[in-house]
Formats: sequence, structure tokens, C-alpha cells
Amino acid sequence: MPVLLNADASFSSKQELLDLQDCPLSRGPSLDTASPVDSQTGSPIGSAPRNPEKIGLKLINTNTDQLCGWGALTPKSIQVFNTPRWVLFFLCVASFLQGMIINGFINTVITSIERRFDLRSYQAGLIASSYDIAACVCLAFVSYFGGTGHKPRWLGWGVLIMALGSLMFALPHFTTPPYQVSLPEQTGMCSANRTSPCQNKEAGGLSSYRFVFMLGQFLHGMGATPLYTLGVTYLDENVNSNYAPVYIGIFYTAAIVGPAAGYLLGGYFLNMYTEIYLTPEMTPENPHWVGAWWIGFLAGGAAALLIAFPILGYPRQLPGSQEYVAMRVSEAHQLKDGSHTTASDPQFGKSVKDMPRSVLLLLKNPTFLFLCLAGATEATLIAGMSTFGPKFLESQFSLSASEAATWFGYMVVPAGGGGTFLGGYIVKKLNLRCRGIIRFCMMCAMVSLLAIFIFVIHCPNVPMAGVTVPYQSGLKTKQQLDLYKNLNDSPSKLSSLEVGCNAGCSCVRELYNPVCGADGVMYYSPCHAGCTSINHTQLSTGKQVYSGCSCVVGNVSWGEEGFALAGKCGSSCHHMPAFLSLLFIIISFTFLCSIPALTATLRCVPDSQRSFGLGIQWIVVRTLGGIPGPIAFGSVIDLSCLMWQDKCGEQGSCYLYHNSAMSQYTLVAGILYKVLGTIFFLLASILYQPPPESPQSSCENTDHSMEHVSDLPVKDLPEDGFIVNLHARL
Repeated sequence: MPVLLNADASFSSKQELLDLQDCPLSRGPSLDTASPVDSQTGSPIGSAPRNPEKIGLKLINTNTDQLCGWGALTPKSIQVFNTPRWVLFFLCVASFLQGMIINGFINTVITSIERRFDLRSYQAGLIASSYDIAACVCLAFVSYFGGTGHKPRWLGWGVLIMALGSLMFALPHFTTPPYQVSLPEQTGMCSANRTSPCQNKEAGGLSSYRFVFMLGQFLHGMGATPLYTLGVTYLDENVNSNYAPVYIGIFYTAAIVGPAAGYLLGGYFLNMYTEIYLTPEMTPENPHWVGAWWIGFLAGGAAALLIAFPILGYPRQLPGSQEYVAMRVSEAHQLKDGSHTTASDPQFGKSVKDMPRSVLLLLKNPTFLFLCLAGATEATLIAGMSTFGPKFLESQFSLSASEAATWFGYMVVPAGGGGTFLGGYIVKKLNLRCRGIIRFCMMCAMVSLLAIFIFVIHCPNVPMAGVTVPYQSGLKTKQQLDLYKNLNDSPSKLSSLEVGCNAGCSCVRELYNPVCGADGVMYYSPCHAGCTSINHTQLSTGKQVYSGCSCVVGNVSWGEEGFALAGKCGSSCHHMPAFLSLLFIIISFTFLCSIPALTATLRCVPDSQRSFGLGIQWIVVRTLGGIPGPIAFGSVIDLSCLMWQDKCGEQGSCYLYHNSAMSQYTLVAGILYKVLGTIFFLLASILYQPPPESPQSSCENTDHSMEHVSDLPVKDLPEDGFIVNLHARL
């Protein structure tokens, strides 16, 4: 007569019933001894879902708590999506959208938003930081209560809030007057009768819209908080422990590919005029150009709304998840006072009163703490490079903003995405234990530390009249060559933009529109080059050619004096292929250790503290890395500025950087953070104390057959059986 078994009482709901056929109610041979087939293959613990028929179990689907649906609406046709693979798919789409919007579009369009809404650099910085501030405020609450709650519902509502934030961020475009620039401001040619753009300027302008942008970013931060805490633990709980790094790696790969897509699409949208129904008379190279920054947020918000509903329909636990949880080998760090056993209490963490004790247990875990600090150092580099990487390429190789963003996107897609996926695959393939994973992360940090010395290489600045070279510099004299050499050795600069050749042009510093003279020298504007008219427009590039430029000397390029081409002069530097190659290595190995480090964090804390531990780690990473990272790198890069924007007597953003100083300062910052990261990984490995029964071989792997399962600290199964999903496939 078949005996029916109940689910583990420690789980939140009764999920499926099992029929035990011709087998006594004990866990002896069926659990502690592998079947002949498993023993011969020597498969690792839980390497694949076991067939219930081998241990005499038959699945009876009677419980609706594990069905996929919304409330009472649980159609049979959608139950095919109730698997870990489909959960992974929907979470990947959500993380892709989050990365594309926050880490892609925001970084790409921030300059256009500054120009469109008259924002200063620090105001734009507050907009960017609002995301991390919201995340820090919500992380502890969401990870603690969401960790013991219905994770898919927390995730789904989070994605809905993130979608609302994107729509809010695009709102100012539809509530402001159309953006138009008058022709004199576009051209900025030499004119005796010129009025200053600072006259009759409205006080404040559109800068108050920064609060709308900050609110949008705050909603972004709130909505994305559950994604990388509860989303990771939901995947980890519902798949085999050996496959968890692969699933989490794919999840984070989507999060890395998202920003790359944001850079590429953002660069494409910025080539479209912000008022898409108007035909402007200027080109994207014009410094007054504002691209269609808002399209990406509108499309991303709509997509996030659609993806939230499938996530809301998933159950608290997927069918078959109890088997994976029950058979998982504990690798939690062992505290000397034994207080880690407190977290094994099934009721621990269910009340807000347990939160201080939970925080104390994590703070007493040195491996967890040093992994958090290592993550903060890596996050500082990632946040700094993602924000200022395009600007670095733009300055070093004389690229436009859209070109620099596109090149940076091309680098992040294969390097960041590939490194993230490969890191999770390596952990699974080598079956690394916790200490082995940490050592692997340390090796990755050391390789990227060696590659970061590529920042020793830099490109010389393009000569700019009145800033890096004097006017009347058409002749390549020894004096001028010495000046070029001095420029590359030290950040000394000239500051005389007004000389005899443009004295009668009434040029103003507020109108920055660089042109490249026929003498190969760049000028601040057509006015500062002494240009009096537009000769023609190049059909191939759409750039205007100015004539009558009294400050342009020589016939180096076009056979005539006094001509200048709109836009910056091109760079003759040939270091770009070598630089991009080693930058690829830096990005690859930085992201290669991201999933292993995350896996080590999940394994070094008790299971009941995984969600909360990730929340605390994200708080540390954002507080010490994500928030100060862009500020630190921005301050370092600002030290190398040669020419600041003049906004009616107030200092704005930087127009021109000293390339040599920028490379040196970036190199020092990169070495500092990479060395700290390596040290933190080393300390985490040394101080890690595995459970006494946990296998720690010289290879640090988990290659143990089922016949040795009795020697491992497997979590106790319920005495009345366990639950298996016949259709579980990984």
C-alpha cells in the first residue's frame, strides 16, 4: 500500500505529495547510497535532478501553491513557463533593461541633459547619485523582509516601480518648450556687433527640472533594489547548487550587456535632434546640439512594464526546489564563538527584532566583510570607468561624444558580458569550493592590475590656439616644437584667446564652437579664428567650411589661407588599437571575478542570511564604491583640465583636458584600487574557516560521488520524505 509523504514543514507551503512504493519510511539506502548508475559515473552531488522512480517515489500534483499565475488565475497553458529556465529568462530581461537604462542611457545622455536644462556638473552628479542613494535606503528593508517573503512579488513590483521611474525621467521633454538655437549662436562667426548671451538670460531657466530627474532616478533605485538581492537568491534556491553559478552568471551577463546596449542605442539616439519633428540647421558635432535623449527612457519604461507581469505570476518556490535546498552542502564560515548556529533556527529572521542579531552575525564574519570591501574597490573602478571611460577616449583620440560612447559600448559587450558569463562557468566547471573561488578572484585582480599599466600610454594634445600653442603658429619652427614637447611633459597652458587677428570680432567665451584651421591648429570658435563667412558645406560630412579666417595661417591642407572646418581636429595618435586591446583585458578580468565573488558571498554565510547578506553587501559596495567612485574619478580627471567652460562668469564643465596628466592620474587611481582589491581577496581567503566536515582538498573542488554523501554536512531532510519535480530540467 502506498504511503503519502508531506512536504517539509519548514517550508512556507505544502507543495506536492509523494507516493512511496514498496519502500520503508527511512532515509537509509535511498539517500546515503548512490544507485549503481550514479556510482559508476561518479556524478557530483546534485549534478542533475534524480529520477524519483529510482528511489520509489511518484509525484502527485495536488497543490496549487506552486502553480504559475496571478491569484486564482492559473491557466494550464502557462505552466510550461514554471521552470528555472523561464525564471532566468524573465529576470535576464529585467536586468538587461535595468543596465541599459541606468548604466547605459544615463551615462550617455547626461551631457545632453546638462545642455538642455542649464544644469551644472554637480547638479548632474546629484541626479546620477540619486539612484544609489535610493538603493542604499531600501536595501536593508527589501533584502531582510523580502528574503523571507514572496520573492517574485517583490521582484515584479520592483520592476514596475523602475518602469515608472523611466517614464518620469522622460517627462521633462514633453513639458518644456521646444529646444531651438538661433543661427548666430550656431555659427559664432566674427562680428563687430555682438550681444553677450548672458544678457537678458532668464534666471534659473529650466534647471528646476533636475528635481524631476532626481525623482526618476530615485524610483529607478527603489525598483532595482530587489533585482540583485532577491533575484539572485531566488535563482540560487530553485536550481542545483552546482548549476547556480552558471544561472547567476547568465543573469549578470544580461546586466552587463544592458549598459553596452545603452551606450550603443544612446549614441544612436543622440544623433537624432531632440525635437524629432524639426529639421535643425546644425550637425551633431555642434556644441549646441541636443540629441533625442528621451527616446531610450520612454522605450525602456514601456518594456519594463511588460516584463513585470510575468515575474509577478511566479510562485514562492518552484516545483522541486526543496530537493536542491535539502541536498546542499553547507560552506558557511564558522565563527569561533559558535554564534553562527543561531541562523540555523527556522524561526530566525522572521521578525524585525532579529535584524540587529543578523547584522551582528554578518559583521563577525571576516570572509564576508573582506569580500564586501573587495567588491567596493571593484565597484569604484567599474563606476568610474563606466562614467568617464567614453570621456577618456574622446579626449585621448579626439573622438566625438557619440563615437566615444559607441567604441566604449563595443568594448563592454564582449569583455564585460563574456567575462561575467565565463566566471560563472569556470566555477561550475572546476567545481570550486569557497576558498578556491576567492583565490580565483585574487588571480583575476592581479592580472587586471598588470594590464592597467596601459594608462602609461597617452596621446599628445591636438594644438589649440591660445590654450596649448600661441596664435600665428602655422610655421613649424623649433620654438613651436619645443612648446609641443613641454605640453606633453607638464600641464602648463596658455590662456590668451584674444589677440590682434580677432580683436575686432567681439568674441565671447560663452560660445564654444571649435573649428580646425587649414594650418592644423584648433580654434575656440570661428570667431576666435577670425572667420567672417561660411564658404560651403562638405557633402560627405555635412560640416561647414569657414573662410576669411584672419588667424589661420599657411596652406598646409587646402592650398589656400584663411579656411577652417567645423569641428575638432583629428588626432594623429596611433595608440588606439593597443590601448583598446589592454582595456579589453582589464574589463574582462574585472568582470571575470564578479560572479565567483558573488558565489563565494552566498556560500560563506548561512542560508537564512543569504538575501540579507547580499543586501548588506550591496549597501557596502554602493556606499564605498558606487557613490564615491564617479566622484573620485571625476575629481581626478578634473585635475587635468586645461580649459573650463565659462557660463556667464561661473565655471561649468571642462572643454579640454591635458592628455598626459589624465592618463597619469587615472593610472594612479587604478593601481591603488586594484592593489586594495587583491589584498582584500587575500585576507578573505586566509581568514575563511570552513565547516569541519566540509571537504577542502588541495584542488578545492566538490567532485564527490553519491556514495560519499553520508560524509558531507547535508541538510537534514524531513522525516516524512521530500519533494521531487518529475519535469525539472536544468
